[in-house]
Amino acid sequence: MNFSDAIKFHQNAFGVDLTDEKIAALNSYYELIQQHNEILHLVAPCVAEEFATRHILESLTLSAYLPKNAKFADIGTGAGLPSVPCLIAREDLHAVLIESKAKKVSFLREVSAKCELENRVRIVNRQFEEIVNVDCKYVTCRALDKFTKKLPNLIAWSDKCKLLFFGGNSLRDELRKNRVKFTEKLLPLSEQRFLFVSN
Repeated sequence: MNFSDAIKFHQNAFGVDLTDEKIAALNSYYELIQQHNEILHLVAPCVAEEFATRHILESLTLSAYLPKNAKFADIGTGAGLPSVPCLIAREDLHAVLIESKAKKVSFLREVSAKCELENRVRIVNRQFEEIVNVDCKYVTCRALDKFTKKLPNLIAWSDKCKLLFFGGNSLRDELRKNRVKFTEKLLPLSEQRFLFVSN
């Protein structure tokens, strides 16, 4: 199954209803990742259907928690997940993409240009701890290096923002240790990947 067919086939399971135009735009993003992945190691190698479900449609579950015109920060965004799929699907969203690795920042700038996101995205080449005044009400993170170790600093940095973190059982344990009150959503087609949403 190719990428576009996989999106169409599985989107209902994720509560998503994308137009053909949006699916084509997401396919362009997918192709960009494929072009650069061997050198930049943006995501683990996988077939098109798995990429569509695990990376794109899982990312889009974030959208249900972002109200109209929301501005959010994506910490350690890497390949642009979960932020870029949400920005492609919803033209009202704005985001700050925070990525410390320069080569991945260059990739994100190419994505921003080719996917026509430049007016709604700010890309910052820093560690999140080095940044002040991000001016966002929502903070998301999907694959930050040493996520659980950095969690206390990330919670403090996020201040009063709503947290929208993707992870598994170890992240749940760390959130509880840090006294974060949250609800969790089991991601479709998964047994142990969740979206944790702070209360």
